[in-house]
Amino acid sequence: MPPPCAALSSAVSPAELEARLRLHLLPELGPRRFRKLLSAFDSASAALSAPASAWRALGLPAACAEPRRSAEIGQRAAAALAWLEAPQQHLLMWDDPAYPALLAELSDAPPLLFVAGDPGLLEQPQLAMVGSRRASRPGLDNARHFARSLAAGGFVITSGLALGIDGAAHQGALEGGGKTIAVLGTGLQCLYPSRHKKLAADIVEGGGAMVSELPLDCPPQASNFPRRNRIISGLALGVLVVEASPSSGSLITARLAAEQGREVYAIPGSIHHPGARGCHQLIREGAALVESIDDILEALRGWQHAARAPCEQAPAPVAHPLLQLLHAAPHSSEELALVSGLSLPEVLATLTELELQGLVGCEGGIWLGRGAP
Repeated sequence: MPPPCAALSSAVSPAELEARLRLHLLPELGPRRFRKLLSAFDSASAALSAPASAWRALGLPAACAEPRRSAEIGQRAAAALAWLEAPQQHLLMWDDPAYPALLAELSDAPPLLFVAGDPGLLEQPQLAMVGSRRASRPGLDNARHFARSLAAGGFVITSGLALGIDGAAHQGALEGGGKTIAVLGTGLQCLYPSRHKKLAADIVEGGGAMVSELPLDCPPQASNFPRRNRIISGLALGVLVVEASPSSGSLITARLAAEQGREVYAIPGSIHHPGARGCHQLIREGAALVESIDDILEALRGWQHAARAPCEQAPAPVAHPLLQLLHAAPHSSEELALVSGLSLPEVLATLTELELQGLVGCEGGIWLGRGAP
């Protein structure tokens, strides 16, 4: 669980924003180390000006501190600030109220998220769809069909912009007149694969979003793609694996989803098709077998109603058990599941509905009731 937010306001000063961008560019500084610095020094500006000995006292290697004041880091931070001045280009920070609540619950949630498109979409309930880059024609057709139908019903479809199933899922969502989010394993200025540049533009033009935790100019690196999978699953209520081999990175996403308390769904296939074996393995491990759209709608039926008519929902009654618990005391989602007796996916889905109604809020991974009990 992420630590409580530092004393920084979400509306940080220009100097603090630049300092955070500089920290973010340091090659040895991951999400946990980033938060450790902000917790220790109360601001990125103070962390940047602190002596290297203070960094070492926190257990951070010297390689973290050395390049922080370099001209290259300054130039790249300035380029990121210039990028943010353009329309539809945004930065969400981990202590910002607009940061997606489900993602904030991860212990290694990204401290910064670059977003091209609609940042508000990240707070909407989502279903992630992933699968093989070398998918069969039936697999691609399934991905488009499921994404089209689910998006038309109100689900935001989240995937990774990769070739194969990912691309088909994004296309299907757009065809269904819905919204889709692409989480990249590169910086937003280094779209990969290049053949999906038009798809990326279509996603943004269609009201969707492109998202990356990586610096804008970060090129494709093999290690970054498994890392981005935790964001795909972390943003969503559940993950649907359409077609995958046992060695597919999609199984990493599915297992991360299970660890995060999300629902995992898998579409079975022929025993003679290698691309079905990963899905069959997930089903043996407890994933829900999916044969039709209804299998997913039934599992998330409470959320489906919210997605179809968010503006017409009546406020949830104050007597709701989760709301009563949150009015009594703040809780994490895991604590709510333990106390209420509900499964964690049920708790997450209900919290999302209550948040859409303005009845609860999440701060640093801790849920609180809003309004009078």
